[in-house]
Order: sequence, then C-alpha cells, then structure tokens
Amino acid sequence: MVNLLVAWVGRTDLQASIGTAEAGLGPIGQAVKKRAFDEVVLLSNYDKKESLAYQKWLGDLASKPVTLHMEKLDTPTDFGGIYNAAVGVLEKTLAKYGEKSELTFHLSPGTPAMSAVWIILAKTRFPAELIESSKQGGVKTASVPFDISAEYIPSLLGRPDARLEQLTLGLPPAAPEFDQIVHRSTAMKRAMALARRIAPRKVSVLIQGESGTGKELFARAIHHASPRRDKPFITVNCGAIPEQLVESELFGHEKGAFTGAVRSREGHFEQAHGGTLFLDEIGELPLTTQVKLLRVLQESEVIRLGSSKPKTIDVRIVAATNRALMKGVAHGDFREDLFYRIAVFIINLPALRERQGDIGVLVDTLLENLNRESFKELGIPHKTISPAAKNLLLQHDWPGNVRELQNTLLRAAVSATGDQIGLEDAKEAILHGSAESVDGILNRSLGEGLDIRKLISKVASHYLERALKESNGNKTLAAQLVGLPNYQTFTNWTRKYGVQ
Repeated sequence: MVNLLVAWVGRTDLQASIGTAEAGLGPIGQAVKKRAFDEVVLLSNYDKKESLAYQKWLGDLASKPVTLHMEKLDTPTDFGGIYNAAVGVLEKTLAKYGEKSELTFHLSPGTPAMSAVWIILAKTRFPAELIESSKQGGVKTASVPFDISAEYIPSLLGRPDARLEQLTLGLPPAAPEFDQIVHRSTAMKRAMALARRIAPRKVSVLIQGESGTGKELFARAIHHASPRRDKPFITVNCGAIPEQLVESELFGHEKGAFTGAVRSREGHFEQAHGGTLFLDEIGELPLTTQVKLLRVLQESEVIRLGSSKPKTIDVRIVAATNRALMKGVAHGDFREDLFYRIAVFIINLPALRERQGDIGVLVDTLLENLNRESFKELGIPHKTISPAAKNLLLQHDWPGNVRELQNTLLRAAVSATGDQIGLEDAKEAILHGSAESVDGILNRSLGEGLDIRKLISKVASHYLERALKESNGNKTLAAQLVGLPNYQTFTNWTRKYGVQ
C-alpha cells in the first residue's frame, strides 16, 4: 500500500522553505515530519522557480519523493479551475499506483476554495483522509461532520454560459416543451440537442433506453415542440395489447369484423391523424403485425379490419424500446425494413447511473414536485432531505432509473416521521432487491458517464460491508470472508472505500 499526501502549495509553505521564522515548517512540512508518507504530490499555481525550490526543500526534509504539478489558475478562488486541476492530478497519480494507493488530502495550505474542493473529492470520487495542521495544534485528522459534497457539488459543476453553448451546438431557440426534462450531464445534453433539432420535422424517431429513463417524456416534448403540437398525441404500449387485438387497436375495425365487434371503431392511427403516434415498446409487436405496420407507413394509409377501403392518414411516428432493436433484427425478431423505416433518427437515452451530475438536481426537483402535488393528496407535511440522505441517493446505482428514484423519494417521505428525510429513512426506502445485475456491471457502454473506479468502489464496498456484518465486526474473520490476507489489509480496504 502506497500512502500519498496530496496538497496545494501555500504561501506559508514557500516562506518556510526560505527560513522565515514565523512560518516554521509550514503546513506541509509539519505533516511530512509528523506522519509517514511514501510520496508527496504537490500542486502549485505559484512561480515555477519558487515552486521547484520548495519541491527540493521538502524532499530533503521528508527524505521521500516529492512530485510537483504546475497548475495555472485564473484566480486562486476559481472553483472550476481548482476542481479540474485536482481531478487531473489525482487521475494521473492513481494511474501510476492504482489500487495500491491510500490518499491523504491536506486542507491547510492554499485558499479556502482549494480546501473545499479537497473535501468534495474526498467524499465522492476519491475517498481520502483529510488532515489539517497549525503551529499551535500540530497535525490532526480534519472532522467533517456532514456530507458537504451532497450540498455543494451541483453548484460547483454548474456551467453559467448556457447561451454560448447553445450557439456553439447550433441549437434552435430554447423550447419550453423540454423544460420538464431535468438534466445537467453532457450525455443528456446531447440527447436533448438532437431531439430539439428533429422536433420540427416530420421524420420518424426511435428512442432507445432502459425502463424509467424518460422515453415517453422525450416523445411528448418532441411532439409539443413540433408544428403538430395542436393535434393529437396518442400513446400505445405495444407490449400491453393482447396479440389477437393488436391489429384492431392499431388499424381499427368495422362492425362485425370479428366476434365482439358490435360497432365500428377507429384505430390509433386514425385517432392520431395530423398528430403524433407514440409506439412504446415497439419491439414487442408480433412479426405479422410488423408487416402490416410497414405497409401503413409506406403507403400513408390504413385499412380497418373487415374493410377493403383505405383511409389516408398523416401521422408522425415516434417509437421507443428498452431493447437493442438491431439485435432483434439480427435474431429475426424484428423486421429490418421496418427498423430502417422507424429509425430515421435514433435518440439513445443514457441510464441514470451514466448521467454524471444529474442525480442531485433530480432529487431536488422530484422532491419539490412531491411537496407541491402528491403530499397535498396524501396529507403529508412538507419534507426536506438531509445532506447525508442525499449523498446516499447520489451513490446508488438506480437500476430502475428516474422512475425508481421518484418512487424511493415518495417512500422515504411517507416513512419519515419528522419534517426531514434522514439517512435511515433513505436507506429503508431503497429497494435493495433491485440491485443491478452482473450484466449491468459488465456491459455498460464505454464513454460518457462510465467511471471504472466508481464501479470497482461499489463492488468492493458491497462485499466489505457484507463481510463486516456477517462477522459481527471481526476484521480477521471478515478478511477471510472476502479473500484478503489479514485484518490490516482489510482495514486498509475499508478506509480506501469509505466503509464504516
């Protein structure tokens, strides 16, 4: 295990290196003399010559390797710049040492903004011990009594220049129809940008995403941002219609067309004339119906069951599926010609676990909605959520996506006895039986939102917590249960992954 001290260089540290009496050893010098570190990783936005001189002085003092990263900041209080610089250095450092490293962040050197970022990173992406030092108090572990990350990360990651982004992406003016889609992540911004571009057109759209990712919400926004906004928006769940009734539901029927057809009936295509037909779970349609659906789309006309007279229709198709339809095409479960007819444009909605930065703002918005609407009906007083409870929700994988998050908040609000949802309320509200499958861990899409360190951390935390529980806190036995050589190694792992 490699123990690393990571810190910004402060003015007092520089003064210490040139012998200023008032500075003493400086905060970092105190730490390396008091505690044993294998290496010191420094970040500095001071003059390079001064910084290099300090690096040499500290190396001689510590008799350990000292790595220096020069980081240029617009100002020493630039949260965004400080955050990006710190993350970049930590990623390089961990790439070098991997799981063999144990991090300690020093809060005393540098500006308050730098200290705040260390706290946020230690509580989220890079579990670490936090220390502080002073001439009077010496070196000690910093006590952070609440999960500050849950409260302040959304503000830190906010990007104020939304107008510049809009111009850069070539987007049309902001459409209020999309305002209900709460998001901050880059992955959702891309999906939103594509949806807004294609909304005014008549082309067919296929929306792909797991259950609970908001496919119908996107479909409605596309419809309401189009010239068809004043015409019908008809929703059809293709997987919920009995196979023998699919054609009647979609295309309609005449009186007497089959047993029980006591009167003529418009199908969903006729009902949606001039508007949008949303075919949810289109991959569930039988192959025989797929053939007739393709003909309807090609000819722009529909023939009711029991009739030979075609009716002209003007319908825009927005389809959705939680399956990979191309795999269905390859397996013969979905017609290739129909796929290319409906998938003129494809919008891929990311799973909530891939929407970095979205969970916090979704929690705030969903809880606000519950306070405003559902609580009135249920007679429940207004609820807030504690930072600890919110941070627990931030760390959950949400295999059921936004729908699961919404239901969890409702359960927590109902069960909370006070006016605040606490940590225990949130723990009890999460359905642990819905934990994601091994396939969900191993087959995530590469790129936006994927953080291999976070996945490894979640798996490790899961088994470490189980081992502690089953061993009643006996670390020697817990180490055996998870295949670690001894209790010291087990303790190091629990510290690294923040397991209490």
